[in-house]
Amino acid sequence: MQADCESCELLLRAIAQPANAEQIQRAAVKVRDWDSVLRLAHEHRVSSMLFSRLANMVPAVPLIVQNRLRAEYDSNMFHNLANAVELLAVLKVLEHEMIPAMPFKGVVLGASIYHDPTTRPAGDLDLLIHYRHLKPAMAILLERGYELKTLARADGIPFDPNYTYEYRFERKTDGMILELGWRLELAQPKFKRDLGLDWVWPSRRTTMLAGAEVPDMSPEITLLVLCLHGGKHAWSRLIWICDVAQLLASSPGLDWKEVVHEAKKSGLCRTLALGVLLAHQVAGATVPPTVLRRFEADTTARNLAQHFQQNLFAAPGITPMGRIPYTVQLLDFRDQVRWLLSFDFLRPNERDRAALQLPKPLHALYYLIRPFRIFWDRSAR
Repeated sequence: MQADCESCELLLRAIAQPANAEQIQRAAVKVRDWDSVLRLAHEHRVSSMLFSRLANMVPAVPLIVQNRLRAEYDSNMFHNLANAVELLAVLKVLEHEMIPAMPFKGVVLGASIYHDPTTRPAGDLDLLIHYRHLKPAMAILLERGYELKTLARADGIPFDPNYTYEYRFERKTDGMILELGWRLELAQPKFKRDLGLDWVWPSRRTTMLAGAEVPDMSPEITLLVLCLHGGKHAWSRLIWICDVAQLLASSPGLDWKEVVHEAKKSGLCRTLALGVLLAHQVAGATVPPTVLRRFEADTTARNLAQHFQQNLFAAPGITPMGRIPYTVQLLDFRDQVRWLLSFDFLRPNERDRAALQLPKPLHALYYLIRPFRIFWDRSAR
């Protein structure tokens, strides 16, 4: 369904940094279709933020609309609190077993940069561990009632740990979902860089969550992780742009030199530039002029930011058309060359195996299946 201009304008005013109550109220008065506003806010995961911005704006915002936003806010609050309780319990058991674990995104991100774990929606729990601790960590989760939902070997080991980077666990009793990862996935492809616990742990800090201290990534690493996550999902949700803008707002002492240095080492320069440009252009995030000029000088990043900004509400998640795939455009030049020379894009992965499960003697056929699976995925967008 096509989003109307008034609904889009209100959402953009509501998430802008810094928030301007007068501009938000003027945008609210123009709204003709509040169902459209609520639908867009839900799709882009900003309903709780919208509720806090529109509170007490009657008569500009009809009472029935405020009540619906309040109901979604309350639902999100209870869900986040349940997530926080479960996260603290899991971290305690992992710590007892001497398994270092770094929580990220979700309720920890809300507590860290929004200073309120109930404002930002948290779909599931995300933990980063060392791969060597995968089996004991799995045992802990299975004992807590979780079931492994990721396709794996009979002994629980990934078919290919170089290409599988996380396991998804679900618990039927309460619907809790936990993703246990040992590496952060690059958008494309998966080079021999270990963006795992060794990358985030040395610079860690702590954040208060529900009255307890939990490990948290440094603001510099968090910024890269947020840009990596948003880029991987083609910036299809407004909340991911809000996260980058909010981190910049909550970290006035951000070490940009360190951010750029880490981005260069990790091949994330363009991913970083794209995320920061979107946060600046869409959410009004303040970026140091020298940093902004540097990112704007990257023509590809600037064009990608313009594309995603223009399609944010009309066609969220659609990637630019052209001969060079979006995920390859995100790579630095050195990595683009390595990608072409490695023929890595022809190697089957867990998505190919999930599309069609074959017995082990026929696994070689996945090399034939993969091109058709990729073509099907791209055609279905």
